[in-house]
Amino acid sequence: MKFQRHSLILKLIEAESIETQKELTEKLKAAGLHVTQATISRDIKELRLVKVLDHDNKYKYAAATPDGSNDFTMRFRNIFRESVVNVDFAGYMVVIKTLPGVANAAAIAIDAMGITHIVGSLAGDDTIFLVMREEKYASELCEDIKNMLK
Repeated sequence: MKFQRHSLILKLIEAESIETQKELTEKLKAAGLHVTQATISRDIKELRLVKVLDHDNKYKYAAATPDGSNDFTMRFRNIFRESVVNVDFAGYMVVIKTLPGVANAAAIAIDAMGITHIVGSLAGDDTIFLVMREEKYASELCEDIKNMLK
């Protein structure tokens, strides 16, 4: 659920000028996700959102990228969505199967998402291994990825 919510938040701030946590909460509720202000506050921190000045001289939320690579990150997220074929977990490990030759790009996309519960990742030709901090995070991430791919 968290992964899906984070994905939706990123889509919302990309598509619209959202100035406040309250406005973001309302947009999420309109999309069917009922969240509290505390949850939004944590999400903003985890996603490393910042406020930037938009073309109307108003501040809005945006994803922070130290090198200005927002477009680059979004391309990797699209690659991730298009390349993942299967995802499963065992204990602390999440195993993601991709199309041949794109596991490294998909792993970069995962790293760019800044998921704090991932201890580390390892990518081969068509497989990504993720080590999670706790087993519950492995199952949650697995479910979130499956929902994102629907």
